[in-house]
Amino acid sequence: MNKIQKFNELHSSKEVLFLGNAWDILSALTLEKVGFKAIGTTSWGIANSLGYADGELIDFEKHLGIIKKITENVKIPVTADIEAGYGDSKEQIVNNVLKTADVGVAGINIEDSLKKQRGLRAILEHCNLLSKIRSALDKNGYKNFYINARTDTYLQSKKSLLEAIDRAKSYVESGASGIFVPGLIDHDEIRKITMNVNAPLNVLSLPGLTNCNKLRELGVKRFSFGNALSDHYIAFLEKNAERLVEFKDTSHLYEN
Repeated sequence: MNKIQKFNELHSSKEVLFLGNAWDILSALTLEKVGFKAIGTTSWGIANSLGYADGELIDFEKHLGIIKKITENVKIPVTADIEAGYGDSKEQIVNNVLKTADVGVAGINIEDSLKKQRGLRAILEHCNLLSKIRSALDKNGYKNFYINARTDTYLQSKKSLLEAIDRAKSYVESGASGIFVPGLIDHDEIRKITMNVNAPLNVLSLPGLTNCNKLRELGVKRFSFGNALSDHYIAFLEKNAERLVEFKDTSHLYEN
């Protein structure tokens, strides 16, 4: 069984697929070592590790290089967060998806947010993009490659639930394998989406939305924590580095 098949199977398990979000080789190897069954890269974490803010500010090839190194160094499936596709045209985005598939990932996250202005791509426009991506993947030997279509209705739209359901249904009809709705937190709204959209729902960890067992009861199939771990890691590093400078003493590095 190849990694694409394995990754798809993980979404049909009775258990929620709990993704470990990595930003470099060390974090990926650590997440694999402790037992995560799949890894999702975090664009925010990768950007921060290279000194950038999130939002497609890194050269795509540099971002892809990190994804490639992660994929080459772990045995479990990896899905890549490529934000909105790092392209100004559909052709460029499709080409970037194929380049990402070529490095060995089992899937991608691709979002409907615009990067150079606020707002979301029009539904028909984004559906057309997803259809082109699916067609190109199929033609290039990547059948069943997992497209996790992220909709940012809860981050950028006041309509939220109804628009999220509308977009989710349309994206699945256009070739998406699953739906990702960051910012979704209300349990009733989560249940409505899982009942109305015929595809696995991925939600993002937030305060008050943290437990896989509860999410399973709501019908959620996939759970990720995004940049929360990388932020925690960076804060820990900064705090300890500040202590070194302030006290000119390394004793705290040896405390349990």
